[in-house]
Amino acid sequence: MEERFDAIIVGGGLAGLGAAYTLASEGLEVLLLERGDYSGAKNVTGGRIYVNPVRDMYPDLWKKAPFERFIAHEEVTVMAKERSITVRYSGEELKKEPYQSYSILRAKFDRWFAKQAERKGAMIVTKSKVDDLIRENGRIAGVITGGEELKADVVIACDGVLSLTAEKAGLRSPGNPKDYAVGVKEVIELDPAVIEDRFALADGEGAARLFMGEVTKGMFGGGFLYTNKESISLGLVVSIKELMENKQGIEIPVMFEEFKNRPEIAALIKGGQTAEYSAHVIPEGGYKALTRLYGDGILVAGDAAGFAMNIGVTVRGMEYALASGYYAAKAVIKAKEKGDFSAKTLSIYEDMLKSSFVMRDFINFKEAPHVLENPRFFNYYPELVGNIMRDLYAVPAGPKEKLYPTVKRYLGFKQLWAMAGDMRKVMKI
Repeated sequence: MEERFDAIIVGGGLAGLGAAYTLASEGLEVLLLERGDYSGAKNVTGGRIYVNPVRDMYPDLWKKAPFERFIAHEEVTVMAKERSITVRYSGEELKKEPYQSYSILRAKFDRWFAKQAERKGAMIVTKSKVDDLIRENGRIAGVITGGEELKADVVIACDGVLSLTAEKAGLRSPGNPKDYAVGVKEVIELDPAVIEDRFALADGEGAARLFMGEVTKGMFGGGFLYTNKESISLGLVVSIKELMENKQGIEIPVMFEEFKNRPEIAALIKGGQTAEYSAHVIPEGGYKALTRLYGDGILVAGDAAGFAMNIGVTVRGMEYALASGYYAAKAVIKAKEKGDFSAKTLSIYEDMLKSSFVMRDFINFKEAPHVLENPRFFNYYPELVGNIMRDLYAVPAGPKEKLYPTVKRYLGFKQLWAMAGDMRKVMKI
């Protein structure tokens, strides 16, 4: 007899594993196909997960999850060409359990999560590339991998930002460069005591820092740093469209090396050993660039759907992947109860997302990509703030100018008018 699954999941990242874990927990026959040597082997995510939004979806996971450090300190560094300003926020609420967020090494976490899904009954097959989809009577009915046909009631596409599965199903077209960024990251090993000393951390505490300004040479993007137990995740993200159009011709590997050599960064990673270097495409288009989420016999979740968000002060994606995988599984369970896997029935997946934090966040911040692409945020304002701070702290040989005239010199009518226009845009998010 032909072997048939309730669901086949393409991709073993957080969305795929979340769907597999949830489906298997309900006793459904689920097969997950992962292209890498193991779940997490190909993941290069920077390293932070916000747990609060998905805590109740996976209540049994968090106590034993292999997190790195809970984030107790939020930092932002604005970089001008010759100076920088760092703001550090340390709130007592960030130090109280249950912790809001953690740094995370996805190769470790995803591998562990895959074992939890297998214990629930999910079948996970690694080193498996999906070549095509099976269609029967106008609907998706399975996948072809390694020349073998595998049938299922539903296929869940969780195969990443450039999802070929969703594309083959006709749910998305090849991406527009303006909706994507390229990220590079290094994991730099350091002694735990050194990490805690350099970032003023108590035992178990972690810090997360975002960088903006000169770090991306005026282009849309930024840098990030997360402290792990025995390493630092350091990376840079830049708009693909702006990289293609930049007249300097600078490439992101060169930009990243210059970033690492900045005195502010060099001091933080001094003595560290690079254990991992990777690059990846990241969805940045927000609400307006989301993939169509369902079709006859198919659902799309995680990065494959475009569920990643940058609003400047936070960069999020992992909790959206986990939540979309969870709701995709719940939609499949509902469809199985009805014995109907048509697009009409599977559309409940989108309804669930709209009622959840996922779509509410994306709708609330739908203007963020347009607002943040303003080049003034990456060149003019870092230099302006840096110059003001330089003059405020300067002690000349002669008398020092009063503070108000020092600041007012940089904030004439023309500058204030332009800033008011920028602020009107910022108010949309």
